[in-house]
Amino acid sequence: MQHQAIMNTYGRLPVTFSHAKGAYVYDDKGNSYLDALSGIAVCGLGHAHPAVTQAICEQADNLVHVSNLYGINRQNELAEKLTKISGMDNVFFSNSGAEANEAAIKIARKYGNEKGVELPTILVAENAFHGRTMATLTATGNKNAQAGFGPLLDGFERVPYNDLEAAKKAIEKNPNIVAVLIEPVQGEGGVTAGLDDYLTGLRKLCDQNDLLYMLDEIQTGNGRTGQYFAYQHYNWKPDVVTTAKGLGNGVPIGACLAKGKAAEVLQPGSHGSTYGGNPLACSAGCAVIDTITSANLCERVQALGERIRHQLQSHLDNQQVTEYRGKGLMIGIVLNTDEACGAIMKMALDEGLLLNVTAGNVVRLLPPFILTDEQADTVAEKTANVIKAFLAEKQ
Repeated sequence: MQHQAIMNTYGRLPVTFSHAKGAYVYDDKGNSYLDALSGIAVCGLGHAHPAVTQAICEQADNLVHVSNLYGINRQNELAEKLTKISGMDNVFFSNSGAEANEAAIKIARKYGNEKGVELPTILVAENAFHGRTMATLTATGNKNAQAGFGPLLDGFERVPYNDLEAAKKAIEKNPNIVAVLIEPVQGEGGVTAGLDDYLTGLRKLCDQNDLLYMLDEIQTGNGRTGQYFAYQHYNWKPDVVTTAKGLGNGVPIGACLAKGKAAEVLQPGSHGSTYGGNPLACSAGCAVIDTITSANLCERVQALGERIRHQLQSHLDNQQVTEYRGKGLMIGIVLNTDEACGAIMKMALDEGLLLNVTAGNVVRLLPPFILTDEQADTVAEKTANVIKAFLAEKQ
């Protein structure tokens, strides 16, 4: 399965896909699979969505790339759509989520330096995942991901997730803290949602201490939780929010949005990206936002999420599952076992279903927003069946 000419960085399942349409992908042997993973929260609109396909084909026939030395109409168009839907002031475009988080980290450090802070430090959370570049890997709270890549960078302090008192004490003790970087829902950390009081309390702590409140919405953005951004479930805005994954529906693009004092930190020459915000990626992003908003897909995400959770609960009992986590179509199913459940991915593949596991014993579902009710029921039924089969083998 692993081609000898490809660097061995991924543990791959024994399948190669040849094409996809809607909620289904097809392998090179003609087998079909219902996709409950969406390329890890990337293809929210499903595969080969006609609006995205038309947008990138038309753009590819016109202008694929031009340097950021010049004006880019498609970039301007996407920036206007993103700032309007988010309530933020401006955008920096990158190629990926990690690069979007790098931009946020640089904003925080420059903001701190301009305030005269000696060692600008960002408060981050245990079990977080912010990317695999050196800065975002340091911000990530996963020792397995960091192993072997030391020395990591200075300028990060880590506290337990969903522990507002711990964050408050850290800020009181460390005058170098200039920003808080947090995921509204920790995806890789077990699909753990931030508590309402915790996320809102962090906003208040940042206001009281003149800190930047920065949200990593790489996975939760673009409709995944049932609002365009997860913070829109609340009555406040962050100073910085990053997103990627679903923004291009498969075309690589990331964005770092800023508001107020954070929006003026980066100036010409202080940051950049060769490919970031090129016309092709921005065309895909425009089509994604237009489709999500015109089809009211955020409402559909909430309905589908509730339907799948209800169906899972009808198939599984508390002897098999201890907890359901997440928001919208970001669903974590915590199995009642201490054993790692990675084998479920292959078992699901054999049943014609794509899903993922994380944090050892959490089955993760990230299906596309365009599922029919019947497809949602099938996702729940097949997922429950493989969970029951996996747990039965462990008894």
